[in-house]
Amino acid sequence: MEETHFQFRNRVVLLPLLFLLTIWVVYWLEIRFHFDFDRNGILPRTLSGLQGILFSPFIHSDLLHLYNNSLPLLVLLTALSYFYPKQTLAVLCFGILLSGVITWVIGRPNYHIGASGLIYVLVSFIFFKGIQTQYYRLVALSLTVVLVYGGLIWYVFPEVDNTISWEGHLAGFITGFLLSIVFKAEEYQKIYKYDWERPDYDPSQDKFMQRFDEKGNFVNPPKPELEEEIDPIMAYFTSNLPIHYDCVPTQKKEPKQES
Repeated sequence: MEETHFQFRNRVVLLPLLFLLTIWVVYWLEIRFHFDFDRNGILPRTLSGLQGILFSPFIHSDLLHLYNNSLPLLVLLTALSYFYPKQTLAVLCFGILLSGVITWVIGRPNYHIGASGLIYVLVSFIFFKGIQTQYYRLVALSLTVVLVYGGLIWYVFPEVDNTISWEGHLAGFITGFLLSIVFKAEEYQKIYKYDWERPDYDPSQDKFMQRFDEKGNFVNPPKPELEEEIDPIMAYFTSNLPIHYDCVPTQKKEPKQES
């Protein structure tokens, strides 16, 4: 795959902004009309709690909770849309569904809400998929994700912070890993500017490298081509056309006097 395939398109920013706008509008509706959307979250192992699989990523408990999830979502969704455009919608949709189902199965009997599970899906998918492709740009993206969001790994373990849904985080991390295996990326290939960069390069067939021995000494210089000696006088003054010269006498004119 050529690097030109990584192109900026409107959807790279439209999808993250649309998702953020949705969760902020949901929160505004909740505080404006005094709704209680927490009961629409995931309540594990209950029939009514199944609705939270779809709704929980859009519900947040307070403004701080919403703010803490907004910036990572913006960054990670933008990165996903730019580097994995063909897998973006599938990762987003299946990530929400599968992580929600796992949370519904393993979660504590409390309402689980928030987009943090989706954040773990994105972190996990981008990291593992970049390592799997072994393409230098995506590997660099994976390392960047680890550098920026590597501390999130501690919140997939219980008893670290009982106020957060570590089950949702763990479910998102597992989901991202599974999706990185299921969704195949295209074959990424580096663009070679020079022949010697190619894996199948054979220096013995290179005419330039044939001029050097194993120690790097210049050997086997090209033989100079013999050129026919040409008399320089004949080369510049011979012609097959007849030349006629006419002699015209010159007359000097007297200079004019100016008054």
